[in-house]
Amino acid sequence: MSSQATTASTTKPVIKCSSVYKVFGENAKKVLAQYNGHVDAKTFKDAGCVVGVNNASFEVYKGEILVVMGLSGSGKSTLLRCISRLTDTTSGDIFIDGQDLLAMNSKQLIELRRNKMGMVFQNFGLLPHKTVLENIAFPLQVKGKGTDESVSRALEMVELVGLDGRENYFPRQLSGGQQQRVGIARSLAVEPDIWFLDEPFSALDPLIRKEMQDEFLRLQGVLNKTILFVTHDFNEALRLADRIAIMKDGVIEQLDTPANIVLRPATEYVQKFTEEVPREKVLKIEDIMDPEVATSQLGPLQVLKDVIIQTVAEAVLTEQKHVAVVNDTGDIVGSIHASKIIHMLFGTENVTDEKA
Repeated sequence: MSSQATTASTTKPVIKCSSVYKVFGENAKKVLAQYNGHVDAKTFKDAGCVVGVNNASFEVYKGEILVVMGLSGSGKSTLLRCISRLTDTTSGDIFIDGQDLLAMNSKQLIELRRNKMGMVFQNFGLLPHKTVLENIAFPLQVKGKGTDESVSRALEMVELVGLDGRENYFPRQLSGGQQQRVGIARSLAVEPDIWFLDEPFSALDPLIRKEMQDEFLRLQGVLNKTILFVTHDFNEALRLADRIAIMKDGVIEQLDTPANIVLRPATEYVQKFTEEVPREKVLKIEDIMDPEVATSQLGPLQVLKDVIIQTVAEAVLTEQKHVAVVNDTGDIVGSIHASKIIHMLFGTENVTDEKA
């Protein structure tokens, strides 16, 4: 996963949305103009409109996984469809690598989708009369690639998603998880820079879903794509995201890192999602460490700053002294005491208050 702080300060966004609206209804544009773009869901409803996306503004950087999370009807899938322009917006601006998406004609849009965008949806959309290999090669052939080149690339994708030996299987011969792997391989075959995934694992049973989440993170570690991932599952969002955008009634209630959403929910709605989250399974040591280090207080134990707290909690809790927190190169960047973990697990105090 990427470092948002680093990417935001050193590169231009791959995706940029400014005041994006998608409102269904004949009066949508009239209402937007009347209120100068600042309209709540009730006002739209009174005008006979239904809000899909309400004033969404954000950026996504290269190599980042932005998870858009919300319950049914929150607008998360509509937002993804606007950014991929499967649905036209009512108002606003969307830029892909600096190009105005909404100004593109049909030919330019087709080229963008063929060469820069990959899409995976909940329904796998496999062609039942084609084999695994043929399904994966199909979009390459649509792009005009020759048979040999298409098959060679498809075989690479088969290996990448772990379906070796099943190249000649038909979709009906595969499990749900295997079918989704084919869908993922097919979307990656065209080497997209941007990857859109809309509830890709929601139809899978819990064990296979966990397996596919692991596979997804493994692939991202190899490919470093820019990803917009839609889910209704908060735990899935926490597990996969660099940042999470939580939506309600078309509005982005909060867009932040998983740690900040758990520690600092911006609204009561967001707070409800975080109440049952086991913090030790989500937060990293760096999220609760003390950045100031008194070397005389440090014991011999050291822990990496980016490890999940649960993995080192027992070791830290057995230490009498402060534990040194180090980065990947072994430099000490902070410290943590057992009492901080105890407060996080059992205390009533907010971790952010302790750090203040």
